[in-house]
Amino acid sequence: MLRIIISTVFAMLIMVTGALACSAPHIVSQGDTLRAIAELKLGDASDWPRLIDANPDLQIGRSTGLTVGMALKIPCPERITQGSSVAPPKREVAEIRLLTGSNNAPFTDKKWPGQGMLSEVVNAAFEQSPSPVSHALIWDDDWSRHLFPLIDSTDFDMGFPWVRPDCEQNPEQELCVRFHFSDALIDLAILLFVRADDPIQFEQDRDLVGHKICRPKGYFTHDLDRIGREWVSQGKITLIQPETAEACFELLARGDVDGVAVNEFLGAQKLHAMGLQSTIVPIDRPLSIQGLHVVISKTHWRGTSHLYRFNAGLRALKETDRYREIVNRHLSLFWDEVKE
Repeated sequence: MLRIIISTVFAMLIMVTGALACSAPHIVSQGDTLRAIAELKLGDASDWPRLIDANPDLQIGRSTGLTVGMALKIPCPERITQGSSVAPPKREVAEIRLLTGSNNAPFTDKKWPGQGMLSEVVNAAFEQSPSPVSHALIWDDDWSRHLFPLIDSTDFDMGFPWVRPDCEQNPEQELCVRFHFSDALIDLAILLFVRADDPIQFEQDRDLVGHKICRPKGYFTHDLDRIGREWVSQGKITLIQPETAEACFELLARGDVDGVAVNEFLGAQKLHAMGLQSTIVPIDRPLSIQGLHVVISKTHWRGTSHLYRFNAGLRALKETDRYREIVNRHLSLFWDEVKE
């Protein structure tokens, strides 16, 4: 009996000690981020959403949400305390699992602040949605398998960010047939990048007839073939499609193509990385404006309800200053980076 009492008291001491240890607040210092604090205090940087759960007053989405001197409550790590036979509660399984990937700054990138502008927008939209449900972002950097097979097969509930084809002009296009698209998270300008010393003109569509235009393989081309334009289908331009955006800009720098047609952020990023900012420039007039969207398979058993919930949250978010703050902050970070 004495042994049982001692064992019980010992177990209680362990539990009390653990509770005290994980209830000690973290005082935020300069340079702290939610991911860094989660790695330090919880042992896993990806556990940063638990810090938000433990600190409901945290204004996530406004800068880092942290201010120097803030006392941040630290939840207990989700693991069995050494010497304790009491297992921690199981994590809630997210009702909506969204697939995205990195290497797409400033939109989605695990190394970018807040994991990217659109990661923050998606999270904030779900917070604003009617009857919010739990959701989680799942990262897979092999973008080639996101739509097919992972989202199409409903292995994941939703995915982002994807360009919506012109489904009104071409309703039989495979993406239009297979997926629902959300309202636009953000609109992108697709620009034509040209050589600074020998720029081609682009004041109207007919100015590009006869030119060689480069766009990487796997990128959408519907904007080049829209009604009244038909640059590709009628052979009005020569479309060159190497494997990468870098290859496109190398061809342009050598004079082997007349222009590179990509979104303004990808173009600026590649010019910065390749040291071509002084020799290649964008034409201000956009080739097209394309939205980036969340997608869900039309075979998903809750596809329309999930999409309704997300769109309602996104519309509510866009009516607040929070949406503009998220977008402006990430744009500022991006343009500062590519100017360095």
